[in-house]
Amino acid sequence: MSTNMRPFSYRLLGRTGLRVAPLALGTWNFADPTPAEECIQLVHRALDAGINLIDTSDLYAHGESERIVGQALTRGKRLNVILATKCHFPTSPDPNDRGNSRRHILRAVEASLQRLGTDWIDLYQLHRPDFDTPQDETLRALDDLVHQGKVRYIGSSTFPAWMVMEALAISERYGLARFVSEQPPYNLLDRRIENELVPLAIRYHLALLPWSPLGGGVLAGRYQETEKPPEGSRVARYGVQSYVGGRVSERGIDVAQKVTAIARERQLTPTQLALLWVKDQPGVTAPIIGPRTPAHLDDLLPVMEMTLDSETAAALDALVPPGSAVADFHNTSNWMKMKVS
Repeated sequence: MSTNMRPFSYRLLGRTGLRVAPLALGTWNFADPTPAEECIQLVHRALDAGINLIDTSDLYAHGESERIVGQALTRGKRLNVILATKCHFPTSPDPNDRGNSRRHILRAVEASLQRLGTDWIDLYQLHRPDFDTPQDETLRALDDLVHQGKVRYIGSSTFPAWMVMEALAISERYGLARFVSEQPPYNLLDRRIENELVPLAIRYHLALLPWSPLGGGVLAGRYQETEKPPEGSRVARYGVQSYVGGRVSERGIDVAQKVTAIARERQLTPTQLALLWVKDQPGVTAPIIGPRTPAHLDDLLPVMEMTLDSETAAALDALVPPGSAVADFHNTSNWMKMKVS
């Protein structure tokens, strides 16, 4: 195996003093479909392994994911966790219970705090950009939450690079709380953030917390064709015509098969190699893993102590060149114009 094993080091979360493990635990599968008791086991197993950043959202399972995370962080466990959640998506039929307006943010944070059973959120993120709400309104609301002690740090998710830069400039101009992180889609199948967002993050010390580092399971080698998703997969539950189904492409499946072959040569599973590639990319702080079962988590945890060698990195670059894409993981961004065929 050409990857090296060594005890992992905690990484700074952007321009803060917080240190996080090189992997973060995502909770999109909590309650949908993973049962609550198993979710709590996943949280405790991840914490025991050294993971200390847990990411959730008021969107996941209509808030049930947050409730389960709160249940898992009892008996003193909350104090050692960097707890992250998000707001943006509709929480009721009310047209104002959505987006990044001051009204929605202030209501959403109170609901999240109650579900999580905590007095503060370490990292509060905007789940998607809101092009109808001026960013100064959004940032002033978030700044108020920081001053109130309900939120410690703020970040964004799936924002275009220009909008992240605009937010940083507004915060600088008015002395408001500053984004410390961005959570973009990033994996070997979709490398488009390398063109603008990654250089911006490195230049301004912004943490990158990539979601879907395994390409929605495609890079795990589970998909053989686009029209027949594997049993139990999210595409099987949501449908091939859904937004998750739209991320599975023939070119992506072909790349995944080649990744599997490269992984076997290095005595790794394809999921380990795909995750390792993201973890060791320039600018990345901690990819967000979303295990559905304890076995999935156990497969991924060793990646924290691995390093990617240059020969393997070059072999993967040959499959999907830097800055390019063979599958579309920005298909819920509402701003990405480039189409992936």
